[in-house]
Parts: sequence; C-alpha cells; structure tokens
Amino acid sequence: MGAPGDNACVSLYRDEAIVLRTHKLGEADRIVTLLTRQHGKVRAVGKGVRRTTSRFGSRLEPFMHVDLQLSTGRHLDIVTQAETIGPYGRALVADYALYTVGTVMLETAERLVDAEHEPALQQYWLLVGGVRALASRERAPGLVLDSYLLRALAVAGWAASFHDCARCGEPGPHQAFNVQSGGAVCRSCRPPGSASPAPETFALLSALLAGDWGVVDDSAERHRGEAAGLVAAFSQFHLERRLRSLPHVERV
Repeated sequence: MGAPGDNACVSLYRDEAIVLRTHKLGEADRIVTLLTRQHGKVRAVGKGVRRTTSRFGSRLEPFMHVDLQLSTGRHLDIVTQAETIGPYGRALVADYALYTVGTVMLETAERLVDAEHEPALQQYWLLVGGVRALASRERAPGLVLDSYLLRALAVAGWAASFHDCARCGEPGPHQAFNVQSGGAVCRSCRPPGSASPAPETFALLSALLAGDWGVVDDSAERHRGEAAGLVAAFSQFHLERRLRSLPHVERV
C-alpha cells in the first residue's frame, strides 16, 4: 500500500471509522476527520457529498460509525465507499444533552490521537463504545462522558489514582485530590488548594474508571456532581487546553 503522500501509486484500503469532524471544501465536497480502527486518525475528502444526490453524504456526519473504502491521495485520502455500521449521529443530533456530551467525546478523541495514520486501537474502541452507550440512552449522558474521559486519558498515559497516593504511592484511601499530582494525595504530599472529595465520590470515580456500572448507577447525585467537576479539571489539565465543547454540557 502506498503512503498517503506517495505520488507513484494510488491504492485502495478498507477500514471502520467514527466520524470526528467535517468541514466544507469547495462547492460540493467535504473534508472528513476520522478515527479509524486500523489507521488511527485519517483526514479524507468526500467528493460531492454535500449534493442532495450523494450516495453516502449522510453517512459522513459526526458520530456516524461507518465501514469505508478509501483511496490514498497526495495530501488527503479520498472516500470512495461508505456503509453504515451504527447510525449514532441521528440519535445524538436530535437530543441536545446527548449531542453536547458526544461532541466533547469527539473533541477529546481528536486531541488524544494527534498523529495521523498511526493506529490507536484502544482509543477507537473506547470512542465507539462511548458513542454507542450515548445513543442507547441506557445511562445518564454525564456519567458516560466522565467514564469515557477517565478511560481515554488512562489509555493515553494519564491514569488518575483514586485510592493510593498519586505522588508517593502510600496506600489509601486518602482524603484529598490534586489534579496536578495525578489524583488522590496523602497528608504528606497534599499541595495547597487540593480538593477534599467525599469518600463516596472517590468510590464513584474509581468505578467510572473501571467501568463498574453497578457502583456508578447506585451513586447519589451530589457525588456525581462532585466527580464531574474533578473529571473536567483533570481532563483539561492533561489535554493542556480547554475543551471548547465542555461548557455546553448540561449536568442534571
């Protein structure tokens, strides 16, 4: 297979993808940013997809889970076929709460998978699972988001500690949480300005990271709110700049 910038040959490849973002190109085309199963982040052109006669324009919208055929191009790959695997975009766009949460997830995935055409299989499956969970409406959107953020950051190398001290490793539980230190901190390591979450909030955060939905579903609303604030602060610290879509999330 030729590389995307190879002029000597143009080859075809297939992959599954979640559509992260789109923007217009010319009068009828669209540039689509994808997180793919095998090729990591890919930017590709959907030719003519903004025309009403397009065969697959509606499949190349944010949140859609698709099976694609692409051809390698000089600067951008080109989408030549698109089949729907999961039509999640339809459910999410129709519900503001789901849409805003989903947008944070897409923005986070794009931020964490920086290099193009480098496989990021764990991030891909986390995002697919998160978007599918949102569309199913089985759980509160904010909980799905917080679990996704903690797990995606852990895969990227920033796993938060919610039991042992993140600085010295002293066994917990501890009573303080410090974003810059990486999570729970003991009395000796606790920097000024650290938060003091309830023990139940620490338990909820651990469950969100582990995907222990029995504990998550039994949590109280006040602890969910406290956890959400800590997850937001932890995420934005490690992503090094503000998530543009996060302030629009509705917390109930």
